[in-house]
Amino acid sequence: MANERKTEIITRKHFEQFQDIIEIEEQSSDNPKIDKLLKTASKKGTGKGRPEFLILFKKNNDLLIVIECKADIRKHESKKQNKYSEFAVDGVLLYASYLSNSYDVLAIAISGETTQELKISHFLHLKSEKKAFEIFDDKLLSAQNYLDGYLKSEPKIRQDYHTLLEFTRELNEKLHTHKILESQRSLLISCVLIALENQAFRNSYHSHNTPKNLANALVQTVSNELESANINSKRLENLNTQFSFIKTDTSLSTKDKVLKELIDEVDENINAFIKTHKYFDILGQLYVEFLRYANSDKGLGIVLTPPHITELFADLAQVNKNTIAYDNCTGTGGFLISAMKKMIADAKNDKEKIKEIKSNQLIGTEYQSHIFALAVSNMYIHQDGKTNIINGSCFDENVINEVKEKKPTVGFLNPPYKSNKKKDTDELEFILNNLKTLTDGGTCIAIVPMRSALSQSGKIYEQKKELLKKHTLEAVLSMPEDLFHNSNVSVATCIMIFTAHKPHRKGKKTWLAYCRNDNFIKTKDKGRIDYNNTWNEIKNNWLDLYFNRETKEEFSVTKEIDFTDEWIAEAYLTTNYDNINEKTFKRKIEKYLAFRLLNNLLNFKERTNKFNKIETDKKLIELSDLFYINNGLASSNVDVLEKQETENDIRYIRPSQTYTGSIAGYVNRIFIPDKHIYQDYTLYVSTDGQGSHTYSYVSSFEFVPNSNVVVLIPKKEMSLQEKIYYAMCITNNRYKFSYGRKPKGYRLKNILLPASPAEFVYKNMFNKVFDNWKQIIR
Repeated sequence: MANERKTEIITRKHFEQFQDIIEIEEQSSDNPKIDKLLKTASKKGTGKGRPEFLILFKKNNDLLIVIECKADIRKHESKKQNKYSEFAVDGVLLYASYLSNSYDVLAIAISGETTQELKISHFLHLKSEKKAFEIFDDKLLSAQNYLDGYLKSEPKIRQDYHTLLEFTRELNEKLHTHKILESQRSLLISCVLIALENQAFRNSYHSHNTPKNLANALVQTVSNELESANINSKRLENLNTQFSFIKTDTSLSTKDKVLKELIDEVDENINAFIKTHKYFDILGQLYVEFLRYANSDKGLGIVLTPPHITELFADLAQVNKNTIAYDNCTGTGGFLISAMKKMIADAKNDKEKIKEIKSNQLIGTEYQSHIFALAVSNMYIHQDGKTNIINGSCFDENVINEVKEKKPTVGFLNPPYKSNKKKDTDELEFILNNLKTLTDGGTCIAIVPMRSALSQSGKIYEQKKELLKKHTLEAVLSMPEDLFHNSNVSVATCIMIFTAHKPHRKGKKTWLAYCRNDNFIKTKDKGRIDYNNTWNEIKNNWLDLYFNRETKEEFSVTKEIDFTDEWIAEAYLTTNYDNINEKTFKRKIEKYLAFRLLNNLLNFKERTNKFNKIETDKKLIELSDLFYINNGLASSNVDVLEKQETENDIRYIRPSQTYTGSIAGYVNRIFIPDKHIYQDYTLYVSTDGQGSHTYSYVSSFEFVPNSNVVVLIPKKEMSLQEKIYYAMCITNNRYKFSYGRKPKGYRLKNILLPASPAEFVYKNMFNKVFDNWKQIIR
């Protein structure tokens, strides 16, 4: 007979080894907070919960371990995890759901009566989160390994980062109250963080009698620290200038306790985060947050790269301990910090190699002085690379030569995005500049606006030509449209990967991928985040497909391309129309008829379509082979009325993601040329609008389309059901387009559609729907 006490003895014996850092309790707790949380946590639904073990860390009050044991390994976990009293996993997750109201909970389920057969599952349920995540493998670890693994886990880092952002928002408001400029706030924080690295300053800053003395001491300490780091005199002078405002700012240098309390708060919240979670572009994130509601830098084209993308770059480049990385548009240093993290991990505690990495293998150039100061500060905080950040133009020959001497093997960049000003430097110029400095065969990875990949004429076209003449385009990854949401910037982008100084040979195939879904979610208070903790899985899938150059339906293709082509997957992916089946088609017919019913438009001729069964042709042909394409009428050429005023007023159609929403108003047919008036049952496509493009519909009324709507006239007779089917097919291609790549001109014409509709389109769906309605009415 199974004996649960044996499981408990094995568990107790394991954890008793670590009683120097943990406290073990069984069944209940002397801690009143824990006792209260378990009061209604019974596995049987009523009464107090009594887990086998409760473990607290002596020096970390945030983490609580709860353990549930079962003797029989068949009672380890149920399919739905809802048999709390019978299964170990089910029970421990129930306890964790209660305890997580006040703690981060590591829930451990253990089953089996011998160490050989022991079955173990671990789950991390963070405080106030809705669900637990699996963590660790199927072995019991030391208490210290549990603590370290918890602190370094993705969910915990995410939680701590969100806590940091909340503090940053409060800090931002406080600095605003003290009238410190948005652009100076990150410099102030970076100055404090550097000063706190100096033990003498840390020990003495509370003892300064006046705010002015403290402000002077703060700036002088930072100057001394940077000078000790061998930063050359010219760059040091620049940095001193950037930080000098602290000594004269009214709030910081004259108001009692303002600076002192700020240093305390930065140490407690920001510095603590940095010490726990190394190699994170903290100043970049602070900069984004401080400028979130300011417009001062939008004209400069500054778009700071999200941390998960800087880490993706390092993975795509296969950065290792021997990599020499260069970013010619350094910004706050996000790419270099992500590269450093990967390089140091690969060095595996080799102190000499780590020193070499920090001293010589991370290089950056930043043009703007205040951003340069943040980059240097960021690198200093991470104790590396500060002497190799150059303040100047990456196009300066002296800078190019200085970088070349260091022989970088990998280049990263997110260049300033060009505004409408003609004098701005094109993004591809920055890529050419980065490639120029790399060793032969080096890897350059850049994230740039989609237009850089699409241009087929003009200056960018010539730059594409030059790139392929000198270098090899290995891959292009289309990025999520809202990737830079946290920077208050909306721009469609793509990642380009080049091999330096190897001309793009004829016949070479480039890997093109549709990486538009990283599964990040926009939240009101936390920005765009990995809410469901799925990013690592998604990233690893992208990396596997890239390194294996695999093709995947509606995701990736390999294509022989040249400078005349569009360099993105969307131009070459083939859409799968299998999701348009009889069920979804019938639902579309129901919606179409419901609109007509609600708008008194049911009296229409095409109730009786031709429903002869035909042999369907599954091959795909271009849209222009099936339809004539007619453009709409610009709104500047018509007077649009809000409501229908006379019988001559007909609907005026605009782009929309809904059928009803496409009605913009009414126009008087008397003033509209006949060629722009279309009859009932006409197919039309939205060709513009971030949330509207590519949605296609069949009209239930006469209408006039605006200039961002095109009308499709069949080249051969089509029934209403056939038109609705093709409208669904065209809408299915929406993923291929964006605000930067609209479904217009040749892009619309080249959409591949089924040569003939599926068989179910030739069933009389109208009658089926009407019959269903009659039954409901009865």
